[in-house]
Amino acid sequence: MRGEKKELKKVLSRMDVLFLSIGAMLGWGWVVLSGNWITFAGSIGALAAFLIGGVLVIFVGLTYAELASAMPKVGGEHQYVERAMGRTASFIASWAITLGYVSVVAFEAVALPTVIDYIIPDSHVGYLWTIGGGDVYLTWVLIGSVGAVLLTALNYFGLKPAAFMQVVLTSAIIIIGLLLIFGSATNGEANNLEPFFFGGAGGIMTVLIMVPFLFVGFDVIPQVAEEADIPAKEIGKILIFSVGCAVVFYLAIAFGVSMALDKEALSVTTLATADAMAAVFGSQFFAKILIIAGIAGIVTSWNAFIIGGSRIIYAMAISGMLPKWFSYLHPKYKTPSNAVLFLGALAVSAPLLGRPALVWIVDAGGLGIVIAYFFVALSFILLRNKEPNMVRPFKAGKGKAIGWIALVLSFGFIVLYMPGMPAALIWPYEWIMVVGWSGIGCYFYYQMKKGKYDANIETLPEEQKQYKI
Repeated sequence: MRGEKKELKKVLSRMDVLFLSIGAMLGWGWVVLSGNWITFAGSIGALAAFLIGGVLVIFVGLTYAELASAMPKVGGEHQYVERAMGRTASFIASWAITLGYVSVVAFEAVALPTVIDYIIPDSHVGYLWTIGGGDVYLTWVLIGSVGAVLLTALNYFGLKPAAFMQVVLTSAIIIIGLLLIFGSATNGEANNLEPFFFGGAGGIMTVLIMVPFLFVGFDVIPQVAEEADIPAKEIGKILIFSVGCAVVFYLAIAFGVSMALDKEALSVTTLATADAMAAVFGSQFFAKILIIAGIAGIVTSWNAFIIGGSRIIYAMAISGMLPKWFSYLHPKYKTPSNAVLFLGALAVSAPLLGRPALVWIVDAGGLGIVIAYFFVALSFILLRNKEPNMVRPFKAGKGKAIGWIALVLSFGFIVLYMPGMPAALIWPYEWIMVVGWSGIGCYFYYQMKKGKYDANIETLPEEQKQYKI
């Protein structure tokens, strides 16, 4: 379509960008999965897993920070990898991170009815089927699906309203999380920390493979860099600061829950973080308060990944990697509305898989995330060699050491998901998700190579117009 050039609007402030990233990383996982961390690895084992995972995320985050500041264009890793390695590598990295974003969007659609179960137990009617040992009810599905419709609508009608909601709800999460942390420090029992380790290295690795999924969110900043009304250098600084905040938050929550609940309590709890809140304050009322933070976390993470996921899909479409339908930019709201609707449709369908899908989605999506991290780290190294004079408003070190560390750690995480490892993906459910997503990607890649998708020349950055098919 020719004529007036369509562009994303610069509407995000520093505060919007920071809270978009933090809210993405502090989703529902810290409420629903904290008991698993401690029972799988022990109290200190869980902390060790988060420290190791935090190191990975910080080093990868530094590579993202440099590249996002140098190329503040929609699509993030899509742009970096294409510039460093070309279209094929860019497609693989973009499709992999899209799996991560889709997995978070689907995860939150499943998590929402799960938290309602905690507040109003055994209230569902309309049995549909059983998947993976979990019964699926019509009312359970409807809660998640209605939530998906509402979040999709919010993002359809503009980025700024979604960003404002993100700031408000993320603030609530932080305040309530701090309440649990200080309560555990004051009223928790050091004896509850035992056993310090459980399951040895295998237990730590079981928690470790959840970490990329829990920390995915800082990479939403590169996706919306083109819509941020701030200096390029600030993008990198905000990204790294948000990662540091999330690492500290998760470590403190894991320690707080360990101090609050003993081994027996952890073995029977369904929402360990909420039960820990009730234990340290001696009242179920405080558990309900923490559930409010959990609901806020569902919404902030869900919201951020609809934003990030729709932008990476939009970026792939405008550069001719996906059907042009995905490149539609709403003329009034300036949102990639078709991409938003696509993610909304997936979220509406996710609750049909039932509660066991929570763990499957975490692991399958995590693999896609670390694959993208690997490609970004490699792009960081290659661009330092190929384009040493590139303007880098935020520079992650003088040499390439940070890139190499991020590359090695990312590859190590990829290996953890492979068959034969203690934390391998579960057959068949998790591998079906990964293989199915890869198969869809192969189809789109084949169509792209045949020239079926036209790049939208009106929306391409100048340096990418040479790639028009």
